Amino acid sequence: MNDSALNPDPIDPLGKAIVEGRDLAAYMWQVPTDVEPRQRMTGVLRTIQAESMKQGRREIPRICDELMRAAKTSPSPQQVDLLQDGFDRLYRLWGLARSGLL
Repeated sequence: MNDSALNPDPIDPLGKAIVEGRDLAAYMWQVPTDVEPRQRMTGVLRTIQAESMKQGRREIPRICDELMRAAKTSPSPQQVDLLQDGFDRLYRLWGLARSGLL
């Protein structure tokens, strides 16, 4: 089931970037040494940071800083786990913000 089926509202640019990053992190679990997704992830994290700052979010940019540092480290299962967990946190925060709970 895709994310839009859970929420009928159109997904905003911040949500799209978070979903893209989450998908990249899942791919990196399978192919941790692939360089191209790592480079894309840094760009996605910058997009998430910029979009979240436009919305006045403070926690999301901080998490993005942590994930950017993690994305630049040597590929390992621990690194990919950290990235996946980080994108899950971002997705939950984004969902809470959209629902008005945060």
